[in-house]
Amino acid sequence: MAMVLKSMAASPGNITLVRQSSHHSVDLSNRVSNLGFCFKGGEKWKRKHSVKVRAIAEVDVEGLKRTSSVALEGSLGLDMVSEGELMVKGFKGLRKTKLVCTVGPACSSLEDLEKMALGGMNVARLNMCHGTREWHRDVIRKIKKLNEEKGFAVSVMIDTEGSQIHVVDHGAPSSVKVEEDSIWLFTAERFEGTRPLTVQASYPGFSEGIEVGDELVIDGGMSCFVVVEKTGNDLHCKCIDAGLFLPGAKFSSWRDGKLVRRNYKLPTLSTKDWADINFGIAEGVDFFALSFVNHADSVKDLKNYISDKSAKPIKVLAKIESLESLHNLEEIVKASDGIMVARGDLGVEIPLEQIPTVQEDIIRICRQQNKPVIVASQLLESMVEYPTPTRAEVADISEAVRQYADALMLSGESAIGSFGQKALAVLDMTSSRMESWSREENRQSLLNHHKLGASLPDCITEQICNCAVEMANNLGVEAIFVYTKHGHMASLLSRNRPDPPIFAFTDDENTRMALNLQWGVVPLLVDLSDEAESNISKSVDLMKSKGLINKGDVVLVVSDVAPTRATPMALQSIQVKSII
Repeated sequence: MAMVLKSMAASPGNITLVRQSSHHSVDLSNRVSNLGFCFKGGEKWKRKHSVKVRAIAEVDVEGLKRTSSVALEGSLGLDMVSEGELMVKGFKGLRKTKLVCTVGPACSSLEDLEKMALGGMNVARLNMCHGTREWHRDVIRKIKKLNEEKGFAVSVMIDTEGSQIHVVDHGAPSSVKVEEDSIWLFTAERFEGTRPLTVQASYPGFSEGIEVGDELVIDGGMSCFVVVEKTGNDLHCKCIDAGLFLPGAKFSSWRDGKLVRRNYKLPTLSTKDWADINFGIAEGVDFFALSFVNHADSVKDLKNYISDKSAKPIKVLAKIESLESLHNLEEIVKASDGIMVARGDLGVEIPLEQIPTVQEDIIRICRQQNKPVIVASQLLESMVEYPTPTRAEVADISEAVRQYADALMLSGESAIGSFGQKALAVLDMTSSRMESWSREENRQSLLNHHKLGASLPDCITEQICNCAVEMANNLGVEAIFVYTKHGHMASLLSRNRPDPPIFAFTDDENTRMALNLQWGVVPLLVDLSDEAESNISKSVDLMKSKGLINKGDVVLVVSDVAPTRATPMALQSIQVKSII
Protein backbone atom coordinates (compact mmCIF):
# COMPACT_ATOMS: atom_id res chain seq x y z
CA MET A 1 0.00 0.00 0.00
CA ALA A 2 1.30 3.43 -0.83
CA MET A 3 0.02 6.96 -0.51
CA VAL A 4 1.69 9.29 -2.97
CA LEU A 5 2.15 13.06 -3.02
CA LYS A 6 3.92 14.39 -6.08
CA SER A 7 5.07 17.71 -7.48
CA MET A 8 6.02 17.89 -11.12
CA ALA A 9 7.49 20.89 -12.91
CA ALA A 10 5.65 21.25 -16.21
CA SER A 11 5.21 23.92 -18.78
CA PRO A 12 1.40 24.12 -19.24
CA GLY A 13 -1.32 25.11 -16.81
CA ASN A 14 -1.65 27.03 -13.59
CA ILE A 15 -1.20 25.77 -10.07
CA THR A 16 -3.92 23.20 -9.53
CA LEU A 17 -4.78 20.60 -6.96
CA VAL A 18 -6.14 17.26 -8.13
CA ARG A 19 -7.36 14.50 -5.89
CA GLN A 20 -7.81 11.08 -7.44
CA SER A 21 -10.34 8.93 -5.67
CA SER A 22 -9.82 5.27 -4.97
CA HIS A 23 -12.22 2.46 -4.11
CA HIS A 24 -9.68 0.92 -1.77
CA SER A 25 -9.50 1.77 1.89
CA VAL A 26 -6.34 3.24 3.40
CA ASP A 27 -5.57 1.69 6.77
CA LEU A 28 -2.57 2.90 8.70
CA SER A 29 -3.78 1.47 12.02
CA ASN A 30 -5.53 4.71 12.95
CA ARG A 31 -2.32 6.67 12.61
CA VAL A 32 -3.64 9.08 9.98
CA SER A 33 -4.65 12.47 11.32
CA ASN A 34 -5.21 15.85 9.66
CA LEU A 35 -3.25 14.93 6.56
CA GLY A 36 -2.75 17.94 4.33
CA PHE A 37 -0.58 19.15 1.50
CA CYS A 38 -0.36 22.68 0.26
CA PHE A 39 1.87 25.10 -1.58
CA LYS A 40 1.26 28.72 -0.73
CA GLY A 41 2.34 31.78 -2.60
CA GLY A 42 1.99 30.27 -6.07
CA GLU A 43 0.44 33.36 -7.65
CA LYS A 44 3.18 35.54 -6.20
CA TRP A 45 5.86 33.27 -7.63
CA LYS A 46 4.09 33.08 -10.99
CA ARG A 47 3.97 36.86 -11.30
CA LYS A 48 7.56 37.31 -10.17
CA HIS A 49 9.23 34.55 -12.14
CA SER A 50 6.80 33.97 -15.04
CA VAL A 51 6.93 30.24 -14.29
CA LYS A 52 3.95 27.95 -14.70
CA VAL A 53 3.75 25.00 -12.39
CA ARG A 54 1.38 22.09 -12.17
CA ALA A 55 1.21 20.51 -8.74
CA ILE A 56 -0.55 17.19 -8.25
CA ALA A 57 -1.56 15.48 -5.02
CA GLU A 58 -2.85 11.98 -5.55
CA VAL A 59 -3.85 9.19 -3.22
CA ASP A 60 -3.25 5.75 -4.65
CA VAL A 61 -3.35 2.31 -3.10
CA GLU A 62 -1.05 -0.42 -4.27
CA GLY A 63 0.36 -3.55 -2.77
CA LEU A 64 4.07 -3.58 -2.11
CA LYS A 65 4.36 -7.33 -2.76
CA ARG A 66 7.62 -9.08 -3.29
CA THR A 67 8.29 -12.78 -3.76
CA SER A 68 11.24 -14.71 -2.51
CA SER A 69 12.21 -15.51 -6.07
CA VAL A 70 13.13 -11.88 -6.81
CA ALA A 71 16.84 -11.61 -7.46
CA LEU A 72 18.46 -8.97 -5.29
CA GLU A 73 21.09 -6.96 -7.12
CA GLY A 74 23.78 -4.98 -5.36
CA SER A 75 24.31 -4.75 -1.62
CA LEU A 76 22.92 -2.65 1.19
CA GLY A 77 25.55 0.03 1.78
CA LEU A 78 24.72 0.46 5.47
CA ASP A 79 27.61 0.74 7.88
CA MET A 80 27.95 -2.14 10.30
CA VAL A 81 27.37 -0.03 13.44
CA SER A 82 24.04 1.38 12.23
CA GLU A 83 22.99 -2.06 11.01
CA GLY A 84 23.80 -3.59 14.38
CA GLU A 85 21.96 -0.86 16.29
CA LEU A 86 18.95 -1.21 14.01
CA MET A 87 18.82 -4.97 14.58
CA VAL A 88 18.98 -4.54 18.36
CA LYS A 89 17.13 -1.26 19.03
CA GLY A 90 14.81 -0.88 16.06
CA PHE A 91 14.14 2.33 14.14
CA LYS A 92 13.21 4.46 17.13
CA GLY A 93 16.29 3.36 19.07
CA LEU A 94 18.81 4.78 16.61
CA ARG A 95 20.82 7.67 18.02
CA LYS A 96 20.29 10.80 15.93
CA THR A 97 22.98 13.09 17.38
CA LYS A 98 26.31 12.48 15.64
CA LEU A 99 29.58 11.99 17.55
CA VAL A 100 32.95 13.49 16.61
CA CYS A 101 36.12 12.22 18.29
CA THR A 102 39.56 13.81 18.22
CA VAL A 103 42.24 11.24 17.46
CA GLY A 104 45.44 11.57 19.45
CA PRO A 105 48.17 9.40 20.99
CA ALA A 106 45.66 7.75 23.33
CA CYS A 107 43.53 6.27 20.54
CA SER A 108 45.58 6.16 17.32
CA SER A 109 46.25 2.42 17.06
CA LEU A 110 44.20 0.36 14.63
CA GLU A 111 42.66 -1.54 17.54
CA ASP A 112 41.67 1.62 19.41
CA LEU A 113 40.25 3.27 16.28
CA GLU A 114 38.14 0.18 15.67
CA LYS A 115 36.84 0.33 19.24
CA MET A 116 35.97 4.02 18.79
CA ALA A 117 34.14 3.24 15.54
CA LEU A 118 32.23 0.42 17.23
CA GLY A 119 31.42 2.84 20.07
CA GLY A 120 29.63 5.20 17.69
CA MET A 121 32.29 7.57 16.33
CA ASN A 122 30.83 9.10 13.15
CA VAL A 123 33.67 11.53 12.39
CA ALA A 124 37.35 11.32 13.32
CA ARG A 125 38.92 14.74 13.89
CA LEU A 126 42.63 15.33 13.37
CA ASN A 127 43.98 18.43 15.13
CA MET A 128 46.86 19.79 13.06
CA CYS A 129 48.18 21.66 16.13
CA HIS A 130 49.72 18.34 17.18
CA GLY A 131 51.61 15.56 15.47
CA THR A 132 53.44 15.34 12.17
CA ARG A 133 51.82 14.95 8.77
CA GLU A 134 53.25 11.43 8.64
CA TRP A 135 51.44 10.60 11.87
CA HIS A 136 48.18 12.06 10.58
CA ARG A 137 48.59 10.23 7.25
CA ASP A 138 48.96 6.96 9.14
CA VAL A 139 45.76 7.62 11.11
CA ILE A 140 43.80 8.56 7.97
CA ARG A 141 44.86 5.37 6.22
CA LYS A 142 43.99 3.26 9.25
CA ILE A 143 40.48 4.75 9.27
CA LYS A 144 40.05 4.13 5.54
CA LYS A 145 41.30 0.58 6.02
CA LEU A 146 38.68 -0.01 8.74
CA ASN A 147 35.97 1.45 6.51
CA GLU A 148 36.91 -0.78 3.61
CA GLU A 149 37.63 -4.00 5.45
CA LYS A 150 35.32 -3.85 8.47
CA GLY A 151 32.28 -2.09 6.99
CA PHE A 152 32.48 1.17 8.95
CA ALA A 153 31.68 4.59 7.49
CA VAL A 154 33.78 6.97 9.61
CA SER A 155 34.45 10.36 8.01
CA VAL A 156 37.73 12.25 8.47
CA MET A 157 38.01 15.90 9.48
CA ILE A 158 41.17 18.01 9.50
CA ASP A 159 41.12 20.91 11.96
CA THR A 160 43.56 23.62 10.89
CA GLU A 161 46.01 25.04 13.38
CA GLY A 162 45.23 28.67 12.69
CA SER A 163 47.06 31.55 14.29
CA GLN A 164 49.52 30.42 16.96
CA ILE A 165 49.84 33.85 18.59
CA HIS A 166 48.15 32.68 21.77
CA VAL A 167 49.62 29.15 22.04
CA VAL A 168 52.23 27.96 24.53
CA ASP A 169 53.61 24.45 25.03
CA HIS A 170 55.55 22.85 27.89
CA GLY A 171 56.97 20.14 25.61
CA ALA A 172 55.61 17.15 27.53
CA PRO A 173 53.33 14.65 25.71
CA SER A 174 50.55 14.95 28.30
CA SER A 175 49.18 17.42 30.81
CA VAL A 176 51.39 18.93 33.52
CA LYS A 177 50.13 19.94 36.96
CA VAL A 178 50.71 23.53 38.01
CA GLU A 179 51.16 24.30 41.69
CA GLU A 180 49.98 27.54 43.28
CA ASP A 181 52.73 30.20 43.81
CA SER A 182 55.12 28.39 41.48
CA ILE A 183 57.07 30.67 39.12
CA TRP A 184 57.02 29.82 35.41
CA LEU A 185 58.94 31.23 32.47
CA PHE A 186 56.97 32.00 29.28
CA THR A 187 59.51 32.36 26.46
CA ALA A 188 59.71 32.41 22.66
CA GLU A 189 63.19 30.86 22.76
CA ARG A 190 63.45 27.72 20.62
CA PHE A 191 64.54 24.55 22.44
CA GLU A 192 64.02 20.81 22.18
CA GLY A 193 62.29 18.69 24.78
CA THR A 194 61.21 20.11 28.12
CA ARG A 195 62.60 22.46 30.74
CA PRO A 196 61.40 22.69 34.34
CA LEU A 197 58.70 25.30 34.88
CA THR A 198 59.11 26.63 31.33
CA VAL A 199 56.67 26.96 28.46
CA GLN A 200 57.57 27.87 24.91
CA ALA A 201 55.42 30.32 22.95
CA SER A 202 54.77 29.57 19.28
CA TYR A 203 54.81 33.22 18.18
CA PRO A 204 57.97 35.33 18.79
CA GLY A 205 55.96 38.45 19.61
CA PHE A 206 53.53 36.66 21.91
CA SER A 207 54.13 39.08 24.80
CA GLU A 208 53.53 42.32 22.88
CA GLY A 209 51.08 44.50 24.79
CA ILE A 210 51.32 42.41 27.98
CA GLU A 211 52.40 44.27 31.11
CA VAL A 212 53.50 43.36 34.63
CA GLY A 213 50.37 42.76 36.70
CA ASP A 214 48.36 41.32 33.79
CA GLU A 215 46.81 37.89 34.30
CA LEU A 216 47.37 35.00 31.88
CA VAL A 217 44.44 32.56 31.77
CA ILE A 218 45.34 29.12 30.36
CA ASP A 219 42.76 27.27 28.24
CA GLY A 220 39.88 29.34 29.55
CA GLY A 221 40.65 28.66 33.21
CA MET A 222 42.59 25.38 33.48
CA SER A 223 45.15 27.43 35.40
CA CYS A 224 45.94 31.12 35.91
CA PHE A 225 49.11 33.22 36.29
CA VAL A 226 50.02 36.82 37.05
CA VAL A 227 52.95 38.48 35.26
CA VAL A 228 55.56 39.44 37.88
CA GLU A 229 58.45 40.39 35.55
CA LYS A 230 58.93 41.11 31.85
CA THR A 231 62.42 40.78 30.33
CA GLY A 232 62.48 41.46 26.62
CA ASN A 233 59.81 39.16 25.20
CA ASP A 234 60.04 36.74 28.12
CA LEU A 235 57.48 36.72 30.93
CA HIS A 236 58.06 35.49 34.48
CA CYS A 237 54.67 34.50 35.91
CA LYS A 238 53.41 33.29 39.28
CA CYS A 239 50.59 30.74 39.42
CA ILE A 240 47.61 32.17 41.29
CA ASP A 241 45.13 29.40 40.39
CA ALA A 242 46.58 25.89 40.41
CA GLY A 243 45.47 23.46 37.75
CA LEU A 244 46.61 21.76 34.56
CA PHE A 245 48.79 22.78 31.64
CA LEU A 246 47.78 20.82 28.52
CA PRO A 247 50.08 20.41 25.50
CA GLY A 248 49.59 23.24 23.02
CA ALA A 249 47.61 25.29 25.53
CA LYS A 250 45.99 28.59 24.56
CA PHE A 251 46.30 31.65 26.76
CA SER A 252 44.55 34.98 27.04
CA SER A 253 45.73 38.09 28.87
CA TRP A 254 43.50 40.17 31.16
CA ARG A 255 43.90 43.58 32.77
CA ASP A 256 41.50 45.02 35.36
CA GLY A 257 38.99 42.28 34.56
CA LYS A 258 38.97 43.01 30.82
CA LEU A 259 40.45 41.05 27.95
CA VAL A 260 43.58 42.66 26.49
CA ARG A 261 42.96 42.84 22.75
CA ARG A 262 45.92 42.85 20.39
CA ASN A 263 45.47 43.20 16.64
CA TYR A 264 48.29 41.41 14.84
CA LYS A 265 46.53 41.57 11.43
CA LEU A 266 47.62 38.06 10.55
CA PRO A 267 45.72 35.99 7.93
CA THR A 268 43.21 33.34 9.03
CA LEU A 269 45.25 30.67 7.23
CA SER A 270 49.00 30.54 7.83
CA THR A 271 51.59 29.07 5.48
CA LYS A 272 51.48 25.86 7.53
CA ASP A 273 47.67 25.80 7.28
CA TRP A 274 47.81 25.91 3.47
CA ALA A 275 50.33 23.07 3.50
CA ASP A 276 48.02 21.09 5.82
CA ILE A 277 45.09 21.77 3.49
CA ASN A 278 47.04 20.48 0.50
CA PHE A 279 47.89 17.43 2.59
CA GLY A 280 44.20 16.89 3.41
CA ILE A 281 43.21 17.24 -0.25
CA ALA A 282 45.83 14.67 -1.25
CA GLU A 283 44.62 12.26 1.43
CA GLY A 284 40.97 12.69 0.45
CA VAL A 285 39.57 13.88 3.77
CA ASP A 286 35.87 14.73 4.08
CA PHE A 287 35.89 17.95 6.14
CA PHE A 288 38.11 20.91 6.93
CA ALA A 289 37.44 22.81 10.16
CA LEU A 290 38.78 26.35 9.75
CA SER A 291 40.15 27.94 12.94
CA PHE A 292 39.81 31.59 13.99
CA VAL A 293 37.25 32.56 11.33
CA ASN A 294 36.21 36.16 11.82
CA HIS A 295 34.79 36.92 8.37
CA ALA A 296 32.98 34.98 5.65
CA ASP A 297 35.68 35.83 3.11
CA SER A 298 38.11 33.39 4.74
CA VAL A 299 35.63 30.56 4.21
CA LYS A 300 34.86 31.60 0.64
CA ASP A 301 38.57 31.75 -0.23
CA LEU A 302 39.17 28.25 1.10
CA LYS A 303 36.12 26.81 -0.69
CA ASN A 304 37.26 28.36 -3.96
CA TYR A 305 40.74 26.94 -3.45
CA ILE A 306 39.36 23.45 -2.79
CA SER A 307 37.12 23.70 -5.84
CA ASP A 308 40.18 24.42 -8.00
CA LYS A 309 42.57 21.91 -6.42
CA SER A 310 40.41 18.95 -5.41
CA ALA A 311 38.45 16.56 -7.59
CA LYS A 312 36.52 15.60 -4.46
CA PRO A 313 34.05 18.02 -2.83
CA ILE A 314 35.37 18.65 0.70
CA LYS A 315 33.09 20.42 3.17
CA VAL A 316 34.39 23.49 5.02
CA LEU A 317 33.28 24.14 8.60
CA ALA A 318 33.91 27.47 10.33
CA LYS A 319 34.89 27.48 13.99
CA ILE A 320 33.15 30.16 16.03
CA GLU A 321 35.62 31.08 18.75
CA SER A 322 35.85 34.88 18.95
CA LEU A 323 33.70 37.90 19.65
CA GLU A 324 34.29 39.14 16.11
CA SER A 325 33.00 35.89 14.65
CA LEU A 326 29.79 36.33 16.66
CA HIS A 327 29.35 39.82 15.18
CA ASN A 328 29.57 38.31 11.67
CA LEU A 329 27.83 35.05 12.53
CA GLU A 330 25.05 34.95 9.93
CA GLU A 331 27.30 35.71 6.97
CA ILE A 332 29.84 33.14 8.19
CA VAL A 333 27.10 30.50 8.52
CA LYS A 334 25.80 31.24 5.01
CA ALA A 335 29.29 30.93 3.52
CA SER A 336 30.18 27.72 5.37
CA ASP A 337 29.13 24.09 4.98
CA GLY A 338 28.77 23.83 8.75
CA ILE A 339 29.76 25.37 12.08
CA MET A 340 31.74 24.27 15.11
CA VAL A 341 30.94 26.04 18.39
CA ALA A 342 34.42 26.18 19.96
CA ARG A 343 33.23 27.01 23.46
CA GLY A 344 36.65 26.91 25.10
CA ASP A 345 38.13 29.80 23.14
CA LEU A 346 34.78 31.54 22.87
CA GLY A 347 34.46 31.48 26.65
CA VAL A 348 37.65 33.50 26.90
CA GLU A 349 36.24 36.35 24.80
CA ILE A 350 32.72 36.61 26.19
CA PRO A 351 31.42 36.36 29.78
CA LEU A 352 31.01 32.74 30.87
CA GLU A 353 27.34 33.19 31.74
CA GLN A 354 26.59 34.08 28.12
CA ILE A 355 27.91 30.78 26.69
CA PRO A 356 24.62 28.78 27.03
CA THR A 357 22.47 31.38 25.28
CA VAL A 358 25.09 32.07 22.59
CA GLN A 359 25.35 28.33 21.95
CA GLU A 360 21.58 28.05 21.54
CA ASP A 361 21.51 31.06 19.20
CA ILE A 362 24.23 29.56 16.99
CA ILE A 363 22.40 26.23 16.80
CA ARG A 364 19.14 27.97 15.89
CA ILE A 365 20.76 30.03 13.13
CA CYS A 366 22.49 26.95 11.71
CA ARG A 367 19.17 25.08 11.59
CA GLN A 368 17.52 27.99 9.85
CA GLN A 369 20.32 28.10 7.27
CA ASN A 370 20.33 24.29 6.96
CA LYS A 371 23.96 23.92 8.08
CA PRO A 372 25.14 21.20 10.49
CA VAL A 373 26.51 22.43 13.81
CA ILE A 374 28.94 20.75 16.20
CA VAL A 375 29.07 21.62 19.90
CA ALA A 376 32.67 21.24 21.05
CA SER A 377 35.03 21.87 23.98
CA GLN A 378 34.96 20.58 27.55
CA LEU A 379 31.90 18.37 27.21
CA LEU A 380 33.54 15.73 29.40
CA GLU A 381 36.73 17.51 30.47
CA SER A 382 36.95 15.65 33.80
CA MET A 383 37.20 12.34 31.92
CA VAL A 384 40.64 13.31 30.67
CA GLU A 385 41.75 12.07 34.11
CA TYR A 386 38.76 10.33 35.69
CA PRO A 387 36.65 7.35 34.53
CA THR A 388 33.28 8.92 35.32
CA PRO A 389 31.89 12.33 34.35
CA THR A 390 30.53 14.98 36.64
CA ARG A 391 26.76 15.28 36.78
CA ALA A 392 27.10 18.84 35.49
CA GLU A 393 28.88 17.53 32.37
CA VAL A 394 26.07 15.08 31.70
CA ALA A 395 23.56 17.92 32.07
CA ASP A 396 25.64 20.01 29.63
CA ILE A 397 25.54 17.22 27.03
CA SER A 398 21.79 16.81 27.53
CA GLU A 399 21.23 20.53 26.97
CA ALA A 400 23.14 20.45 23.68
CA VAL A 401 21.03 17.48 22.58
CA ARG A 402 17.85 19.26 23.67
CA GLN A 403 18.89 22.24 21.56
CA TYR A 404 19.14 19.83 18.57
CA ALA A 405 22.83 20.24 17.82
CA ASP A 406 23.79 17.99 14.91
CA ALA A 407 26.90 16.66 16.60
CA LEU A 408 28.88 16.58 19.85
CA MET A 409 32.67 16.49 19.94
CA LEU A 410 35.31 15.02 22.22
CA SER A 411 38.70 16.77 22.26
CA GLY A 412 41.30 15.92 24.91
CA GLU A 413 38.94 13.31 26.36
CA SER A 414 39.64 10.98 23.44
CA ALA A 415 42.97 12.36 22.16
CA ILE A 416 45.05 12.20 25.33
CA GLY A 417 42.68 10.96 28.04
CA SER A 418 42.89 7.58 29.71
CA PHE A 419 39.17 6.90 29.32
CA GLY A 420 38.35 7.92 25.75
CA GLN A 421 36.13 4.94 25.03
CA LYS A 422 34.22 5.48 28.24
CA ALA A 423 33.77 9.16 27.38
CA LEU A 424 32.39 8.16 23.97
CA ALA A 425 30.01 5.73 25.69
CA VAL A 426 28.78 8.54 27.95
CA LEU A 427 28.07 10.75 24.91
CA ASP A 428 26.24 7.90 23.19
CA MET A 429 24.19 6.93 26.23
CA THR A 430 23.32 10.48 27.29
CA SER A 431 22.34 11.72 23.83
CA SER A 432 20.24 8.61 23.15
CA ARG A 433 18.40 8.96 26.45
CA MET A 434 17.75 12.67 25.93
CA GLU A 435 16.43 12.07 22.42
CA SER A 436 14.12 9.37 23.74
CA TRP A 437 12.84 11.64 26.51
CA SER A 438 12.20 14.50 24.08
CA ARG A 439 10.26 12.15 21.81
CA GLU A 440 8.23 10.67 24.66
CA GLU A 441 7.42 14.11 26.05
CA ASN A 442 6.61 15.42 22.57
CA ARG A 443 9.07 18.26 23.06
CA GLN A 444 10.13 18.62 19.45
CA SER A 445 11.41 22.14 18.85
CA LEU A 446 9.46 23.56 15.93
CA LEU A 447 11.67 25.52 13.58
CA ASN A 448 10.64 29.01 12.61
CA HIS A 449 11.17 28.30 8.94
CA HIS A 450 13.64 30.52 7.17
CA LYS A 451 13.11 30.28 3.40
CA LEU A 452 16.31 29.13 1.75
CA GLY A 453 15.41 28.72 -1.91
CA ALA A 454 15.62 31.62 -4.33
CA SER A 455 13.94 29.79 -7.20
CA LEU A 456 10.53 28.15 -7.39
CA PRO A 457 11.93 24.60 -7.78
CA ASP A 458 14.07 25.11 -4.66
CA CYS A 459 11.08 26.39 -2.72
CA ILE A 460 9.02 23.40 -3.82
CA THR A 461 11.78 21.08 -2.61
CA GLU A 462 11.73 22.81 0.78
CA GLN A 463 7.95 22.53 1.02
CA ILE A 464 8.09 18.85 0.05
CA CYS A 465 10.59 18.14 2.84
CA ASN A 466 8.75 20.27 5.41
CA CYS A 467 5.46 18.52 4.65
CA ALA A 468 7.15 15.11 4.60
CA VAL A 469 8.44 15.55 8.16
CA GLU A 470 5.06 16.77 9.39
CA MET A 471 3.40 13.75 7.79
CA ALA A 472 5.99 11.35 9.19
CA ASN A 473 5.46 12.69 12.72
CA ASN A 474 1.65 12.69 12.46
CA LEU A 475 1.49 9.18 10.97
CA GLY A 476 4.06 7.72 13.34
CA VAL A 477 5.96 5.98 10.55
CA GLU A 478 8.97 3.84 11.39
CA ALA A 479 11.41 5.64 9.09
CA ILE A 480 11.88 8.16 6.30
CA PHE A 481 13.57 6.97 3.10
CA VAL A 482 15.12 9.61 0.84
CA TYR A 483 16.94 9.10 -2.46
CA THR A 484 19.53 11.79 -3.05
CA LYS A 485 22.55 12.48 -5.24
CA HIS A 486 24.16 15.34 -3.34
CA GLY A 487 22.38 15.06 0.02
CA HIS A 488 20.33 18.25 -0.24
CA MET A 489 16.92 16.69 0.37
CA ALA A 490 18.31 14.60 3.21
CA SER A 491 19.67 17.75 4.89
CA LEU A 492 16.33 19.55 4.45
CA LEU A 493 14.57 16.65 6.14
CA SER A 494 17.17 16.63 8.93
CA ARG A 495 16.70 20.37 9.42
CA ASN A 496 13.14 19.67 10.63
CA ARG A 497 14.35 17.14 13.24
CA PRO A 498 11.73 14.42 12.57
CA ASP A 499 10.82 11.73 15.08
CA PRO A 500 11.73 8.78 12.79
CA PRO A 501 15.28 8.29 11.49
CA ILE A 502 16.16 9.36 7.94
CA PHE A 503 17.70 6.71 5.68
CA ALA A 504 19.48 8.55 2.87
CA PHE A 505 20.18 6.32 -0.15
CA THR A 506 22.89 7.74 -2.40
CA ASP A 507 25.23 6.43 -5.08
CA ASP A 508 27.89 9.01 -4.27
CA GLU A 509 30.52 8.06 -1.68
CA ASN A 510 31.36 11.72 -0.97
CA THR A 511 27.71 12.47 -0.22
CA ARG A 512 27.55 9.48 2.08
CA MET A 513 30.56 10.67 4.11
CA ALA A 514 29.32 14.28 4.24
CA LEU A 515 25.94 13.17 5.61
CA ASN A 516 27.71 11.70 8.64
CA LEU A 517 27.38 15.13 10.28
CA GLN A 518 23.65 15.53 9.65
CA TRP A 519 21.32 14.98 12.61
CA GLY A 520 19.22 11.83 12.31
CA VAL A 521 20.54 10.82 8.89
CA VAL A 522 21.74 7.26 8.26
CA PRO A 523 23.54 7.37 4.88
CA LEU A 524 23.59 4.28 2.67
CA LEU A 525 25.71 3.78 -0.44
CA VAL A 526 23.67 2.00 -3.13
CA ASP A 527 23.37 1.91 -6.92
CA LEU A 528 20.59 4.26 -8.00
CA SER A 529 18.84 4.54 -11.35
CA ASP A 530 16.68 7.27 -12.88
CA GLU A 531 13.59 5.19 -12.09
CA ALA A 532 12.23 6.20 -8.69
CA GLU A 533 10.06 3.10 -8.22
CA SER A 534 12.97 0.85 -9.12
CA ASN A 535 15.13 2.52 -6.47
CA ILE A 536 12.42 2.20 -3.85
CA SER A 537 11.68 -1.46 -4.62
CA LYS A 538 15.36 -2.36 -4.67
CA SER A 539 16.17 -0.67 -1.36
CA VAL A 540 13.12 -2.14 0.35
CA ASP A 541 14.08 -5.61 -0.90
CA LEU A 542 17.63 -5.20 0.35
CA MET A 543 16.50 -4.05 3.80
CA LYS A 544 13.98 -6.90 3.99
CA SER A 545 16.69 -9.37 3.06
CA LYS A 546 18.72 -8.16 6.05
CA GLY A 547 15.73 -8.35 8.37
CA LEU A 548 15.88 -4.60 8.99
CA ILE A 549 12.26 -3.93 8.01
CA ASN A 550 9.34 -6.27 8.50
CA LYS A 551 5.81 -6.86 7.37
CA GLY A 552 3.52 -4.14 8.67
CA ASP A 553 6.24 -1.50 8.98
CA VAL A 554 5.25 1.86 7.50
CA VAL A 555 7.86 4.10 5.90
CA LEU A 556 7.60 7.51 4.26
CA VAL A 557 9.54 7.79 1.00
CA VAL A 558 10.81 11.07 -0.47
CA SER A 559 12.39 10.95 -3.90
CA ASP A 560 13.79 13.46 -6.34
CA VAL A 561 14.19 12.26 -9.91
CA ALA A 562 15.97 14.44 -12.44
CA PRO A 563 14.45 14.79 -15.92
CA THR A 564 15.52 12.24 -18.55
CA ARG A 565 14.42 11.39 -22.08
CA ALA A 566 12.06 8.80 -20.67
CA THR A 567 10.72 11.19 -18.01
CA PRO A 568 11.16 14.74 -19.35
CA MET A 569 9.63 16.32 -16.22
CA ALA A 570 11.47 16.64 -12.92
CA LEU A 571 9.53 14.63 -10.35
CA GLN A 572 9.47 14.95 -6.57
CA SER A 573 7.22 12.70 -4.58
CA ILE A 574 6.18 11.71 -1.07
CA GLN A 575 4.95 8.15 -0.68
CA VAL A 576 3.72 6.38 2.42
CA LYS A 577 4.39 2.67 2.05
CA SER A 578 3.26 -0.19 4.22
CA ILE A 579 5.54 -3.21 3.93
CA ILE A 580 3.69 -6.35 2.88
